[in-house]
Amino acid sequence: MASFASSPSPAPLYRFSRDRGARPVSVVVPMHDEAGGAAALVAEIAAALAGREFEIIAVDDCSRDGTLAALAKAGKSIPQLRIVRHGANAGQSRAIRTGVFAARTAIIVTLDGDGQNDPADIPVVLSRLLREDAPPLLAMVAGERRVRLDAASKRTASRLANAVRRRVLDDGAADTGCGLKVFYREAFLRLPYFDHLHRYLPALMRREGFEVEFMPVGHRPRAHGRSKYTNLGRLRAALRDLAGVVWLKARARSPATISELEPGVDYDTM
Repeated sequence: MASFASSPSPAPLYRFSRDRGARPVSVVVPMHDEAGGAAALVAEIAAALAGREFEIIAVDDCSRDGTLAALAKAGKSIPQLRIVRHGANAGQSRAIRTGVFAARTAIIVTLDGDGQNDPADIPVVLSRLLREDAPPLLAMVAGERRVRLDAASKRTASRLANAVRRRVLDDGAADTGCGLKVFYREAFLRLPYFDHLHRYLPALMRREGFEVEFMPVGHRPRAHGRSKYTNLGRLRAALRDLAGVVWLKARARSPATISELEPGVDYDTM
């Protein structure tokens, strides 16, 4: 987390701890109509993080099936599970934001609730963020699905959308649709919120002056439920959102550095 301690010289307010062995994490999982795999996914996450202090925040986005009941049953054997429920369906980005606000730790892991992200990848991505030689302003490591196990039409639409977004925003991301991301809660809370925010996290993190890295992760075929998006619906939203993020970037002004100064010290020579 950022350090706010005073010192005789300016102290940067962004100072993320890299103590990889001791950091508890919060895993935020947005779910909507995922009854078929909710319990199994929670169990996989718990197994992947065995030996580390963690919590799992499953955000039920007003599911209409048995998702809530499946999660409640899973909680009987997995005490780290917390269940948060929306009173109305608000979408994936709002569910992620709800989970981040509910989190009790400084480090957030997100992954999709459909089971296509492999929880076994979580420790590897965490280690990348928390390594001792990480850049001081590294705030997020995002997964990129190297081999996608989706329908051909979905893969084609995603490749086109990613190419356009990367060209327009210059965010360095090849696959922002991958749900597996690890980031500092404090950094996320500095970002502006809008629907579909989760697809633009790399660009928005960089807009705030943070650094973002990417690494390949696995991808699994959907074993239950169905996609919440259509290619046409995703395209319409993407075009509108892309224009909005371009505007946000254009209206950003960077302070270069932010430091806390100790009162009573002569800084005339700075």
